[in-house]
Amino acid sequence: MRVSGHAVAVCPPRFVGRASETAALIDALNRPSSMVLVRGEAGIGKSRLVHEALAALPARRASTLLAVCPPLRESLTLGPIVDALRDARRRLAGVRLSPLAGALRPLVPEWSAELPPAPEPIDDARAARHRLFRALDEVIGALGADLLVVEDAHWADEATLEFLLFLAARRQPGGPALVLTYRPEEVDDRSLLLRLSARPSPTGAPVRITLTPLDVTDTAALVSSMLDGNPMSAEFVSFLHQRTSGVPLVVEESVRLLCDRADVVYRDGRWVRLSLDELQVPESVRDATRERVGRLTPPAQRVLRAAAVLAEPCDEATLAATAGLLRRACRTASAEAAGAGLLQCDGDGPADRWWFRHALAATATYDAIPRAERRVLHLRAAHAVEALDPPPVARLARHFREAGETADWARYAEQAAVRMIAAGDHTSAVVTLDEVLATVRLAAPEQARIARTAAVAALGRREPVDDVYHRVVATLRTVLGRTKLTSRQQADIRNPLGRLLIIGGEAQAALTELGNAVDHLDDPLEAARAMTYLGWAYAGPWPAATHLRWLRRAAALMPDIVAAADRLSLTGNRAAALLMLGEPEAWELVARLPVDGATSAERHDIARIHANIGTGALLWGRYADAARHLQVALALADVEQLTRLRYNILIEQANLDWYAGRWDGLARRAGDLAEADRDRPGVYLAGVRLAGRLAAAHGRRHTAEQQFQLALDEATGRGAVDDTMEPAAALARLWLDDGQIDRAVRVTEAPMATVAAKRVWVWATDIAPARVAALLAAGQPGAAAELVRRFARGLAGRDAPGPQAALATCRATLAAAAGDHDRAAAGFDRAACAWTALPRPYDALLARERQAAALLAAGRAGSGQELLAEIHAALSDLGARGDADRVATRLRAHGGQVPRRWRGGRKGYGDQLSPRELDVVRLVAAGHTNREIGRILTKSSATVDQQLRSAMRKLSVSTRTALAVAVVEAGVLATDD
Repeated sequence: MRVSGHAVAVCPPRFVGRASETAALIDALNRPSSMVLVRGEAGIGKSRLVHEALAALPARRASTLLAVCPPLRESLTLGPIVDALRDARRRLAGVRLSPLAGALRPLVPEWSAELPPAPEPIDDARAARHRLFRALDEVIGALGADLLVVEDAHWADEATLEFLLFLAARRQPGGPALVLTYRPEEVDDRSLLLRLSARPSPTGAPVRITLTPLDVTDTAALVSSMLDGNPMSAEFVSFLHQRTSGVPLVVEESVRLLCDRADVVYRDGRWVRLSLDELQVPESVRDATRERVGRLTPPAQRVLRAAAVLAEPCDEATLAATAGLLRRACRTASAEAAGAGLLQCDGDGPADRWWFRHALAATATYDAIPRAERRVLHLRAAHAVEALDPPPVARLARHFREAGETADWARYAEQAAVRMIAAGDHTSAVVTLDEVLATVRLAAPEQARIARTAAVAALGRREPVDDVYHRVVATLRTVLGRTKLTSRQQADIRNPLGRLLIIGGEAQAALTELGNAVDHLDDPLEAARAMTYLGWAYAGPWPAATHLRWLRRAAALMPDIVAAADRLSLTGNRAAALLMLGEPEAWELVARLPVDGATSAERHDIARIHANIGTGALLWGRYADAARHLQVALALADVEQLTRLRYNILIEQANLDWYAGRWDGLARRAGDLAEADRDRPGVYLAGVRLAGRLAAAHGRRHTAEQQFQLALDEATGRGAVDDTMEPAAALARLWLDDGQIDRAVRVTEAPMATVAAKRVWVWATDIAPARVAALLAAGQPGAAAELVRRFARGLAGRDAPGPQAALATCRATLAAAAGDHDRAAAGFDRAACAWTALPRPYDALLARERQAAALLAAGRAGSGQELLAEIHAALSDLGARGDADRVATRLRAHGGQVPRRWRGGRKGYGDQLSPRELDVVRLVAAGHTNREIGRILTKSSATVDQQLRSAMRKLSVSTRTALAVAVVEAGVLATDD
């Protein structure tokens, strides 16, 4: 920069344009135990805002812990929090701590002399993580910190975010306040930051401060503060604001570059830029930083490249070793870089740390380093950092990876992953190990060990089936396929892989992996787990006896299993597996299960067990038992925030509501649940089946057929034979109604053969009546009768009300086909009573309809017509529009009168939709605007609006969307689509 031919230093920028945000932050910090979220894009001034507010509150500043999250691909678990504690207190002499603090020894080894002894290890990762969080919370309090500032929280590792959630949940008056800064554009929709920002607290909702770019006036003030406080020309201000978008960091870096290039002069009492048309202000900090770095001496450039490679604060010795400079030369070069506004230091001694002032500048510098030189710098950094005590394993893994030293990378990555798992950050561990397995050529023992660790870590994740899941499963399969491993090594991988495949819905593949592993597992607990999974009847061609043998082998290992929690888990799993097999002994085990646990891990396991028992009880038709077990599971899942399990429970509760005839809002719930957990085939397809049932009942036959065909195809492809029963039966019913007998016979053949081969007849509730009807329609009464006999034998001795009701329906169907109409009417009456007792009112009404048909066929017209009228009314009230229309047609055909009803509405005008209102509602549901509806119906927009408001009032809805959903659920719009 020139002023009358003389160079002038650029001043640090003044803090401008943030008066209201600063006041809001100071006000929040003056309230005890507050939480503040400061959000904004890179370079917007989040850190500066926090520092300015703390400068105005010196008492607060003295008791503040500052944690900075570095932009590493694999951050060390809880690293920012640990570094903040370490920086605040190098030693713990004089700090009184409980024995709980001993849990911090692995994280802060330099405090080992002053920390209490390490507590006994805990096998459960969740419990260990909770203990670690409590220990960190205690130390924060013991150090007298009343404010924790976490900068760049978007880069925080998952364990750090979980710890912040832990603190937020425990916030009470007198506890430490929290201030978090983050970039919203780098927070994905699954980040725990979103949960943190939405979490309520006894101390009030979080204070949210959003920083936006500076306007033209504030941009001018910022630049002026850097240039001796003198004003700028309007042209310069407009140009600079346009090119920098008012982002303070971009403005600052651009001004420094302009001054370095002597492109700004002071003329006529204001600053102007030379040659606005010829010279261009850099459009990004990247370009500005690269040019500024290029103007420094070679040693300063080497220091900056080293600092960019190190990517976090480092001491002078580490910086010098990475740059390849002597300490003195490094000190001089660092001072030069700091004078250029690129580096900063937290002190003036050799032990103090250096780092880039701005992360964007560091990124720009790093990206400009040639690849070959970058590898050399990373190797130097690795050797320098390796000398630290304790060695920062996550950083070492990164440096050795980028240096191309794969053996050292794998070694340190494995160590880092073990620490991540210990802290409960299973996802980071999986990502770290998966990259090693997919990239590094390792000896078979090392590859087997790392693969097993990755698989076990994946089982500990709480996220749904996502990209991380699919990557690690593919990697594990690759390891098994290309590596020469011993049978024991393969078993150690196949066992957790099989359990992962169960989560992902690959039932047949899961059984294959577990079957290949089970006889080579030396650990009785792991062997019993694998045998129990093999005892589940959901996949494979095995008969029930084979599954039972696996379950009995697992039970025989119980005396060798020491931990009570492990025995409980295996017992619960065995009970659920026995229910799936239709074995009555399951209920004896179910009766002994607890409904709560002493630890988080126990509650998690008990919730999962009761969810599985609830599913089994639904299969048996024991709906009161199912409701009780699902409620226990849901309460525990809510307490433990078990999102994935919660979806399982909610879909089963939705199924229970379907059976019980509680259909209000059920279509919306089914859709929401299916979409919320779409990556998990089991939950998604359960939602699809439920939507298909509703569509069929509402008369939308084409939609129902599509839904059931999708569910059948997906279940068949995944080998989940139990999930093929309902969609196959539903398709058969639809096709029989359409006269497509051959299709109905074909679609029921494989599922029915599976039930017969496996001899698990509790699965036949839906498929057996459909198969019997198809065989009879195809002229095969002998085959139908034999099927009913086998069904009855298979249910002998089992208190399974659902399958028993289906058996009663099958017997009545045989009687009707034989022309014995009186016996058929009595049989369908028994079936209807059985369905009602469950309760399954919809199936009961369908049985009553067939009872009425038998009465009519027997010449008892009066009784048949009266029953049909009752059934029509009940189906209409239930919301089964399609079935009600069918019954109405039959009733008219036999001379009966069908009462005029509006489906889902109320009787009488005033509360009932008028025909004109119905016309408007139908067009609204079709997506038309009021103006379009007016043109179609030849009405004014005002009339349309009046009739629309009247309809919304009658249906108790307030939006067009809610109106459309209400009339669809009520059946007003039902057509054969």
